[in-house]
Amino acid sequence: MSRTPIILNIYDMYWINEYTTNLGLGVYHSGVEVYGTEYAYGGHPFPFSGIFEIVPKDADDLGEHFKFKESILIGYSDFSESDVIKIVENLGKDFRGDKYHLMSRNCNHFTSTLTLYLTGKEIPGWVNRLAYFSSCVPFLEQCLPKEWLTPVALQQSLQSPGFETTRQ
Repeated sequence: MSRTPIILNIYDMYWINEYTTNLGLGVYHSGVEVYGTEYAYGGHPFPFSGIFEIVPKDADDLGEHFKFKESILIGYSDFSESDVIKIVENLGKDFRGDKYHLMSRNCNHFTSTLTLYLTGKEIPGWVNRLAYFSSCVPFLEQCLPKEWLTPVALQQSLQSPGFETTRQ
């Protein structure tokens, strides 16, 4: 049985890192690359998996505010490709889109869980340092707009009567 590399791909969310990097609190998105597919997690307002697949290191799939930063080899796994797919599907039950939370259940929590399953190792702590820091300083989360924290809050704000959109 051949061992396959488990790679963490990290993306810089540069629109906010202009302000947070000087504090040692970068904001990053991450995905796990295995067997030529990158698995990541994001929020949406629906009660099903928030895990998605992208082409490895393709920041364009993530949106205009993301830029590929670096890859880190976490370790190796003996799981087959079909085993990995089953593991990811099962994790989708816990990492539902409507359960996403910027500080307590984000993409980096997902990648750390997946790498732990596949290699026995978690991702480096600096990748999710802002979320960890916010758990130590409870008022920090209260300083952020609710729409940043969960997709459900964002959806509710978009549907509120005071929210106006312009159509072109």
